[in-house]
Amino acid sequence: MLLLFAALMLSATPLLAQGPPPPPPSGHGATGNQPPTGGNAPIGGGLAILLALGAAYAGKKAYDAKAVNEE
Repeated sequence: MLLLFAALMLSATPLLAQGPPPPPPSGHGATGNQPPTGGNAPIGGGLAILLALGAAYAGKKAYDAKAVNEE
């Protein structure tokens, strides 16, 4: 059993090695790195929807808790 465990541990060692990262795209490095693309997604509309749904959920939980206490 110990021999099997040692063989498995030694055979898994090459799997842990990592190669070097790929070179950066051609637009980087000439005069400095370029900023990442994207990141300009508006979050205002989604935030309002999230807050409205959270308030509705909290209201339903409070209503259900009040209904259970009245019974």
